[in-house]
Amino acid sequence: MKFLVAIQRDTRERLARTGVETPELDARLIVEHVTGLSQSDLIVRPDIQIDDATAAVVEAAVKRRISGEPVHRIFGHREFYGLDLLLSPETLEPRPDTETLVEAMLPFVRAVAARKGECRILDLGTGTGAIALALLRSVEAAVAEGVDISEGALDTAARNAERLGLADRFTAVRSDWFSNIFGRYDAIVSNPPYIPTNDIIHLQTSVRDFDPRRALDGGEDGLDAYRLISDGAHRCLAAGGTIGVEIGYDQKDAVTGIFQGAGYRLTKAVRDLAGNDRVLMFQESRPEDA
Repeated sequence: MKFLVAIQRDTRERLARTGVETPELDARLIVEHVTGLSQSDLIVRPDIQIDDATAAVVEAAVKRRISGEPVHRIFGHREFYGLDLLLSPETLEPRPDTETLVEAMLPFVRAVAARKGECRILDLGTGTGAIALALLRSVEAAVAEGVDISEGALDTAARNAERLGLADRFTAVRSDWFSNIFGRYDAIVSNPPYIPTNDIIHLQTSVRDFDPRRALDGGEDGLDAYRLISDGAHRCLAAGGTIGVEIGYDQKDAVTGIFQGAGYRLTKAVRDLAGNDRVLMFQESRPEDA
């Protein structure tokens, strides 16, 4: 038997020594996840002890974190926009920056649902289903199709929809972008791969080695996916529909130029909490806009 407070202290110190960026937070998350005990428990009952088997599970998680694996990958799930989402090796780990896309699209989705009685959403590269499911949870009259090329990702998205009680309004579809998509949608959303190929090696280990490369690699200049989306969306976007995409912090002008060249106009640009350009929204240009 070992004192839990000592295990957490030792975990924090080991993570700090090995260069983990947030050792105190990660130590707390690991201990809470494995033991089911909160920090309040430690304060109220500093004499709490755990058995050797539980301590061994903590140790295994610590070794994985020291190797660079993110804590939420170790746990197998992560919170996004208030939703607890399962992760898998085939899915990008959803991050707070992407909540900016959800927030930006919500007023449009609500307005369409109020006007038409339904808002049809297409989520390209759905991964865990994070964006689509967050929009569905917020707007009861919305329905969504989550598109991905990875069967593993689609399985994860479908499981998340089921766990959240949203399976009746979410459909997972295997498609290489628009190749297997034939309907019309009021909103097309995507957090596509936008890292230039040669920049991937410079990413943090937690991203480079644990997020699927397919979800990161945006081609030589990082913009391949935006060209595909702007080219393919015309036949799938309903009249008056909106496209919302997440972008890299320095890609606003380039992505805007791609969509404008394909016949769209920029309707809104949104920055994330760090002040970086993060989301662009487009509609098809009207004749007077062209």
